[in-house]
Amino acid sequence: MVETMDELIARVQQQVYRLTDLQEAMGAIVVGETSPDGSVTVEVDGNAAPVGLHFTAGINKLSPSEFEKTLVETARAAAARAMAEKATLIDTFNSESTR
Repeated sequence: MVETMDELIARVQQQVYRLTDLQEAMGAIVVGETSPDGSVTVEVDGNAAPVGLHFTAGINKLSPSEFEKTLVETARAAAARAMAEKATLIDTFNSESTR
């Protein structure tokens, strides 16, 4: 329980700092995933939005359907990792808030 207004203000300010830190950490998430054959690399941000896409000459050996499958699976894996990182940050924030 808060005994004075100064204590309340200090607690609120600390929460604002923590929220700002969380927002910055989530904004800094960038995850790259490369396909098993190394032909496709997809980078996504913390919202799983693509921010980078790189191909090697290996894509020339893929059929259109294989290329599509490789691209989609690689992007899906990158997005899953980005969401997992974001979830970890949020879980940590929430667990610290309940202390």
